[in-house]
Amino acid sequence: MPQISQLAATYASQIFWVLVFFGFIFFAIGRGMVPKVMATVEARDKQIADDLAAAEAARKAADEQEEAWRVQSNAQRAQAQALIAKAKADAAAASEKTMAKAAAKIDARLGEAEARIAEARSGALKEIETVAAEAAGDIVVRLTGAKVDAKAAAAAVKEALNA
Repeated sequence: MPQISQLAATYASQIFWVLVFFGFIFFAIGRGMVPKVMATVEARDKQIADDLAAAEAARKAADEQEEAWRVQSNAQRAQAQALIAKAKADAAAASEKTMAKAAAKIDARLGEAEARIAEARSGALKEIETVAAEAAGDIVVRLTGAKVDAKAAAAAVKEALNA
């Protein structure tokens, strides 16, 4: 076999070309391309870290603004509650004054009405006594035929009503 005898002659040349080829690949890729790729990866990692830091700073700023907004909102809410309470108190005081005035007017009218009722009652009692005395005198005249003095009939009716 002639190929086996040529093996020794071509073996050294194949090793040389393998070393040349792998050396070229090592220097072209390992020394030329890999540093560029690594620099790109590092730049990307740095950009991601910077973006995360900026996002964290923005989140903190947003949290601070939200807290400031909450404080302001709570202060405004408390101020509104105070205004509402004051308005309720003012309305209650005004209502109290109006009610007091109305109660005073009603009490005055009630006093006047009670006085008129008492006056009417006493007038009615006097009228009842007079009518009762006249009726008693008429009854005595019809039953007995005797005439009764008006003063005596009035005294008897008064005595009967007071008893």
